[in-house]
Amino acid sequence: MNEAFRVIGDTTPGGILIEADHASAQVPADIDLGIAPALLGQHIAIDIGVAEIAELLVERPAFAAFLGNVSRLVCDFNRDEHGPAVAPIASDGHAIPGNALDHAGHEARLARFYRPYHAALTDLIDRMQPALILSLHSFTPHLASRPDEARPWHIGILYNRDRRGAGLALDWLAGEPGLVVGDQQPYSGELLNATMDRHAEARGIPYVGVEIRQDLIGDAAGQRVWADRMERLMRAVQASL
Repeated sequence: MNEAFRVIGDTTPGGILIEADHASAQVPADIDLGIAPALLGQHIAIDIGVAEIAELLVERPAFAAFLGNVSRLVCDFNRDEHGPAVAPIASDGHAIPGNALDHAGHEARLARFYRPYHAALTDLIDRMQPALILSLHSFTPHLASRPDEARPWHIGILYNRDRRGAGLALDWLAGEPGLVVGDQQPYSGELLNATMDRHAEARGIPYVGVEIRQDLIGDAAGQRVWADRMERLMRAVQASL
C-alpha cells in the first residue's frame, strides 16, 4: 500500500474500476493540520461511506478499486494540480491553518501525494483497460456554510462533456422506487470533475460519477444496500454501452 493510495480487487483487463479520491481521513503523523480531531470524521475530511462500499464491491467479480489513502484536507486529489484547493486553507467554514503553505510547502504536498496518486492511477488504467469507471463520492446533507440550502437528493450523477455513462445511469436510477436523483446535483461535474476529466474523459473511457448522501451510507446496513445498488447500476450501464 502506498502512502497516497491503495488498490484492491480484481484488476483483470476489461472490468469495472472504482475510483474514490476522498476515501480516507488519514493524516500522516508529520503533518499538523491545526484542527480539532473530531473534524476528521466529518465531510470536510472524508467522503463518508465510500471506502466501505468499494470494499464490498471488490468482493464481487470484475471489480477493482483505487482509493485515496489520505484525507482530502491533506491533499485533495480531485482538484487541479496548481489550484489552492489541493491543500485547502478552509472548508465549509472551518479554517485549516496547517495548510497555510508557501510555494515550497505546496510543491512538497504535490510531490508526496498528488503526483504519485495520479501517476499510479494512470498506470493502473493502462494495465487494466477498464470497460467502465465508477467515480465514487458522497456528500453531506447539510452544509454548515449554507444552512438554508436544501439537499434532498439521495444520489447525484455528475459528468462534464462525456454523458454516455451518466445518461444510462440516470435512466436506470429513474426505475429505482423512492429515490430522489440529482442530474448534476449537488453540484455540477462541469465544474468539479478533475480526476475524471483527466483519467476518463481525456482517454475516452466511459464513466459514472456518483455522489451518495452520507447519512444513507454512514453505517454497515446502508453501505450494503448501496453497494448492491451500485453493482446493479454499473453492470446495467456496462451492458448498455
